[in-house]
Amino acid sequence: MAVNTNDATRAQAWVALALWGLSAPVLARLLREFGTPEAVLAASPTGLAPFVPKTTLARLQSPDAERLAITRDWLTGEGHQLVTWDDPDYPSALLELNDAPPVFFFVGQRELLSRPALAIVGSRNATPQGLDNARAFAAALSQAGVTIISGMALGIDAAAHEGGLTGVGSSLAVIGTGPDRVYPARNHALAHKLAGKGGILSEFLPGTPPLPANFPRRNRIISGLAQGVLVIEATLSSGSLITARLAGEQGRDVFAVPGSIHSPFSKGCHKLIRDGAKLVETAQDILDELPALRQASSSMKQTPSGAAAKNGETAGDKIAGDKTASDENAGDTTATGLLAALGHDPVDLDTLVARTGSSADALQAELIMLELQSRVAALPGGRWQVR
Repeated sequence: MAVNTNDATRAQAWVALALWGLSAPVLARLLREFGTPEAVLAASPTGLAPFVPKTTLARLQSPDAERLAITRDWLTGEGHQLVTWDDPDYPSALLELNDAPPVFFFVGQRELLSRPALAIVGSRNATPQGLDNARAFAAALSQAGVTIISGMALGIDAAAHEGGLTGVGSSLAVIGTGPDRVYPARNHALAHKLAGKGGILSEFLPGTPPLPANFPRRNRIISGLAQGVLVIEATLSSGSLITARLAGEQGRDVFAVPGSIHSPFSKGCHKLIRDGAKLVETAQDILDELPALRQASSSMKQTPSGAAAKNGETAGDKIAGDKTASDENAGDTTATGLLAALGHDPVDLDTLVARTGSSADALQAELIMLELQSRVAALPGGRWQVR
């Protein structure tokens, strides 16, 4: 069995215990009382009764054999790991939580679980500028030795993982499905890179589909693993605000990138800042606030909170083969596509070339047409903005 446990029997006991579906506090009381997962499983209903609700006892006596078999099969896979409360490398940051998962499944570089980390979250429907910001912040922090944590969703999450993977800190994804699922499917290539150079973590049993309730639940682990949470673009109804709230309740610092007052994707970040989150413009701002992260590296190259270079790539090498928002917009010179590439903030022509894949001449002609239609405005310095 490919799990990092003392033996297959112990791993099987932890998995069987996880199948009971008890809350972390209840499991903690049981383990304190009986000592080991094997002893808990062997206990009689009478022995369990003082610790487990009566309505749950009957279910515990008939474990789901099919789900247990699916989980055992997954654990035999190459690189598939089980991490439990009593493993010496169980993340100490998670142990601070009242509802830390007693068991989770992991694929990737296990040592990343104990490194200084920052969570980066935000909108699934991010603007091109938001995606650039996420990649740039993540790349700069990762190059400083900070591990980037996110949820492998589309938008800001995926961009943060991409940036994190370019540096020594790498990136960890906390997912809301079983470890055998990639959701959304468009992130299959990203998941493959994370499994090889970073890590993927799930508290949900193999075979668990993308149930809506699981995604808010996994957010406590995203924030719990990190020293702080950075929010880049969020509407007022964004799930990222849940992660930020959980971070505050867990004693983690919350950071937010401000944006245009005209953009709905700035509303959530601005609310967080009004409520006490720290406004940041560069990765160095975060390192200055969090000594644990600053100590991850004696020096770092500061990266601005926009595109790191005029060609739109972040600090660090671009991940070859990944399809990014820039790739998706390649060749789209229609008015709708160009307006989407502009976003809400002023943008220069070089950045638009990188975002769309179109030539500067073609874009210049389209921008002039849009200006004549009063849909965009030309600004000093060769920049453009949606009216």
